[in-house]
Amino acid sequence: MRAYADGRASMSKHQFTTESLHADRREKPEHGVLHKPIHTSVAFGYEDAREIAAVFQGRKSGYSYGRQSNPTVETLARKVTGMEQGVGSICFATGMAAITATMLSLLRSGDHVVASSFLFGNTNSFLGTLQNFGIEVSFVDATGVAAVEAALKANTRLVFAETIANPATQIVDLEGIGELCQQRGLLYIVDNTMTSPWLFRPATVGAGLVINALTKYIGGHGNALAGAVTDTGKFDWTRFPNLYPTYKVADTRLWGLQQIRKKGLRDLGGSLGPEAAHHISVGADTLGLRMDKACDNAMALAEYCQQHPKVRKVFYPGLAQHAQYARAARLFRKFGALFSIELADGVDCFDFLNTLDLVVTSSNLGDTRSLGIPVAHTIFWEMGPERRASMGIADSMVRFAVGIEDTADLLADFAHALG
Repeated sequence: MRAYADGRASMSKHQFTTESLHADRREKPEHGVLHKPIHTSVAFGYEDAREIAAVFQGRKSGYSYGRQSNPTVETLARKVTGMEQGVGSICFATGMAAITATMLSLLRSGDHVVASSFLFGNTNSFLGTLQNFGIEVSFVDATGVAAVEAALKANTRLVFAETIANPATQIVDLEGIGELCQQRGLLYIVDNTMTSPWLFRPATVGAGLVINALTKYIGGHGNALAGAVTDTGKFDWTRFPNLYPTYKVADTRLWGLQQIRKKGLRDLGGSLGPEAAHHISVGADTLGLRMDKACDNAMALAEYCQQHPKVRKVFYPGLAQHAQYARAARLFRKFGALFSIELADGVDCFDFLNTLDLVVTSSNLGDTRSLGIPVAHTIFWEMGPERRASMGIADSMVRFAVGIEDTADLLADFAHALG
């Protein structure tokens, strides 16, 4: 990708990792440095007062105030845009900030959202909060497009789904939902965090907006929080009824992002700091290398656990018996670095985790280190037993976000802990 000042990206002859590695220097940063420097200023001066007015009104690219934009953060945004082959991106302080800002910017009281039932716990919680503001949300089993179509209403504004569900790894009908949204003129938002743009690009199935929690695989080192929303250029914003006339300026493809930047980022204030943006940008350079290794490790561990008598069930889309294995094999470069297991009766999930040496008990994912967590007792505890059961989350479930350790060492660690 070759990135432009307004966040657009165009194709170049270079492949994914090569372009990411050289993206910063394409912009010719000062002094010939290979990484965009960390710009800490929150204010930006203009010699021509007319120019700052044009920036504020969206008629010209530039920097108005650090809460909305920053040179270091915008460089990261362009890198993410290139990865997703989109037309522009906005970065936020966290992935949840990206989701909440996007939803609150684009939805109004009386609107309706159709969402997958298999969502990250915090996303599920936020959609519940939306209902308190007069926005109706229907949760459906989106592994089949028929359930999504049946839930549509006259006031439906968007459909929201994730690529691979956390923690039980269900994969929604990404292609079918994309075709449905295109037919009905609906905005299709896909959270790509669990796959990352290395394994999958939601633009290929018609997603209009893509969410990435940059904290996870794109940053990849567990040292910075960040999130992003990317416009793929696949959605016709002239058909979206909730845009304010003020933001319908310049390129129609960027109307949605303009409103999200102003009503979501500026007004809500979930701004990404330049130091964190720099960490994420440097980490992004090795996304493909890290992701390949982590996916290979996850496959090896899932296959090992599948045949172990102390494991009742393994949740991993790379296993042939997974309900959506064929879909995952068709859409994704590899099957992801997250898998979960349901332990057999008599095996305590806490004791098992405490016996592991290399796997760190932690709630994050996408780190270079392998992490594990007892799901029902932590990240999905607030949902209650009934909702957890509907999502396939047993009390004995343990989720693993696999890192890049040597495969043989991880296998030996699991063999010891299960033994």
